[in-house]
Amino acid sequence: MRKLIFIITVLSFVWANAQPAGRKMTRQEYIETYKDLAIKEMLRTGIPASITLAQAILESGNGNSPLAQYANNHFGIKCHTTWDGETFIMDDDEKNECFRKYKSVYESFYDHSEFLANRKRYAFLFDYKTTDYKAWAKGLKKAGYATNPKYADLLIYIIEKYELYRYDKLSKVPPRNLAKDHHAKDVAVQKRENRLVKMHNRIKYIIVKPGDTYFKIAKDFELSLWQIYKYNDLNENDPLKPGDIIYLQPKRNKAPEKVHIVKKGETMHDISQLYGVKLKKLYKYNHMFIGTEPQPGTKIYLTKQKQ
Repeated sequence: MRKLIFIITVLSFVWANAQPAGRKMTRQEYIETYKDLAIKEMLRTGIPASITLAQAILESGNGNSPLAQYANNHFGIKCHTTWDGETFIMDDDEKNECFRKYKSVYESFYDHSEFLANRKRYAFLFDYKTTDYKAWAKGLKKAGYATNPKYADLLIYIIEKYELYRYDKLSKVPPRNLAKDHHAKDVAVQKRENRLVKMHNRIKYIIVKPGDTYFKIAKDFELSLWQIYKYNDLNENDPLKPGDIIYLQPKRNKAPEKVHIVKKGETMHDISQLYGVKLKKLYKYNHMFIGTEPQPGTKIYLTKQKQ
């Protein structure tokens, strides 16, 4: 009998300590608690706040899952080969899988944004409008973020039931007037490797400094060389000069501004970098052959023209 009581006592202790402390958080409480983090990340990276919140709700069970409680991991992001931080081991699709462990919930939200922004298979998502949560939800499923065949439907259901799309409207920024230094008023979003990272057209970028190389920039920001080249429409033999703009995320399909008047010496690539618009899109919008350059005074359209 004493042995049985001992076993029951031990099991009760283990069970009690395996449960998150306190009552479980409701979905509405989760939204109110973490919506500001989702909005902050939307303004930083362009990922809809509704999508971030819906994913966090779904992946963390409203913040009540063991992974969220003990590892601050609200998005179910696994370690992968690039992770060198703390880890949390638990069974998922397979036994004893490795998940990322964070010091705070915000670190989880931040890493989720970086995870999407810096992986090639998610790059197409950033072509969608921040307010198009349905396209983002379906795109995440298409890119293989989750194995559940109804993943997109679940995200859309959560967003619409709790009206999370309201938070996406906060990303709208009024068009800026063209200025001599087009990027002078861009918002600084972070400082890394002792350099300023700014945001333009909802894309993070830096200004090249003396001594910079493509390899150094890629290493400093934990990117692959192909990402630096692709995001900036560059080839490995293209020169890199101090003062150049280098984007750390994919450029957009269009700019808030409608047109640009070509100045003497400007190339299509210069204009593409100035506004954060993909080079091939600029050629398409202006019915130009790729590789040709505009004459000074030419009007270059920065978005698709209505027929």
